[in-house]
Amino acid sequence: MNAVILAAGEGTRLKELTQKIPKPLLPVRGKPILGHQLELCAAAKIKNIFINTHHLSDQIRAFAGDGSRFSLTITYSYEPELLGTAGALNNFRDRLAGDDILVLYGDNYVDLDLRALEKFHEEKRSFVTVAVHHRDDVSQSGMIELGAGDRVRRFIEKPAAKAQTSNLVSAGIYVLDPEVLAFIPPGKSDFGYDIIPKLLADKQAVFGYKLEKELIAIDTPELYAAAQAKSAS
Repeated sequence: MNAVILAAGEGTRLKELTQKIPKPLLPVRGKPILGHQLELCAAAKIKNIFINTHHLSDQIRAFAGDGSRFSLTITYSYEPELLGTAGALNNFRDRLAGDDILVLYGDNYVDLDLRALEKFHEEKRSFVTVAVHHRDDVSQSGMIELGAGDRVRRFIEKPAAKAQTSNLVSAGIYVLDPEVLAFIPPGKSDFGYDIIPKLLADKQAVFGYKLEKELIAIDTPELYAAAQAKSAS
């Protein structure tokens, strides 16, 4: 399995926090989120890591380097204009073909056994596996409704109040069959708005993997402050 870490976002909702530091380098529990994610990949024996960059790209590269200090090999891309969470994979398309693909959003922290996630993906013979977790307010997330056997039957990105039928949301962690690349068009596209709804409409096998441990999202100054307070307690 190869891994793609999405690290290009500008983090505009974090305001002054990300003016000088890219969001994936904000510290949570003593180290940058990107550091936690690279360590998770190394622990799962995932060797080839692909990182897209845009905002403060040089800092991302300076922190992670070639990956050798994490016992990894890192390949970077730079996006002059953001390509979206799915479109970002196009710059690595040739290198990703043939193996399952782990996608990690570079702004979430979770202590996750990636090998267990991969095993679930394989046992379900899943085309796409989405890690999911509980959230009281799903309005700013990708809401997921699971059916029998944890198969995803509904996915709505940032649902309106009348469309909210579940408190499970995407954790920004996916395992993709390499054939999913065929569903990603050239240019800009997003997993939540474009690709996963398309796969569900096409009756592809999409499953939800329920996280057992807490996910820490830092989308806003308030969430980041809460995460820092929790880390210090």
